[in-house]
Amino acid sequence: MSNKDLLDNIKKLREMTGVGFKDCKIALDESSGDIEKSIEYLRKKGIAKASKKMNRTASEGLVLVKENKGEVAVIEINSETDFVAKNQDFISFCKELSDLNYSFKGNLKKLNESKMKNNKLVKDNLVALIAKIGEKITIRRADFFDNTKGSNYFYVHSAFEKNIGKIISVVKLEGMTKKNGDLGSKLAMHIAASNPLAIDKGGIDQKILDKELEIIKAEITNSGKPSGMVDKISKGKITKFINDNSLLNQIWIMDPKKNVADILKENSSENKIQVIKFIRYKVGEGI
Repeated sequence: MSNKDLLDNIKKLREMTGVGFKDCKIALDESSGDIEKSIEYLRKKGIAKASKKMNRTASEGLVLVKENKGEVAVIEINSETDFVAKNQDFISFCKELSDLNYSFKGNLKKLNESKMKNNKLVKDNLVALIAKIGEKITIRRADFFDNTKGSNYFYVHSAFEKNIGKIISVVKLEGMTKKNGDLGSKLAMHIAASNPLAIDKGGIDQKILDKELEIIKAEITNSGKPSGMVDKISKGKITKFINDNSLLNQIWIMDPKKNVADILKENSSENKIQVIKFIRYKVGEGI
């Protein structure tokens, strides 16, 4: 078989099974290039069985965070059911991925191509775990906060082990001192609870605002309000939406009389405390 024919067959086999390049090549070599026999070979190995599950929805799972020397890495790994999220094989896999994610600074491409403790690639171990457990498992997203230009703080909600839970928020603050060190953890907790879309008003995606305004106007119109009042009422409602979803303008969860900007100002001394970056991962959100 020519190299071109081999590559064509590998491509075809990958499309039919969802299995990786290396395993497809091995299957074709073992089956003398026969596609059907290659599929059977992969099924017997438990690899093709895993790929057939990849059209299912994986919206459960875990989020994990790793902190070292002020740097923080966070990753979300999904399963189909919460039952599997409590499986020890799944948890062990996630823990090792969390360590690797820190090493590769949140770069999922490098993570997937890296080797795990058993000397096999992450992507190959993922397929093997899917075949063993019998559910779709996906490495969904990751992020990394370096220790330059500010200090990082995180909060784990519903943690069932250290640094493992269902919601994790991380925030980088500039201008912090030892006097207000617990403010960072409190702000991370606020972010986990209040789920802001951006740091300030200008950071919210215009597409989100346009869609929300469209919904608001339709709602007002359908309520029977006079057409002349629609723009006036919708303006007030969209302003509230922006305030509710921009971190600095949100009501502080620990004092409803103040917003986050007030709290940061109160805790600032010679250096103004500023939010540089934040993320909030909730298992399965948006899937």
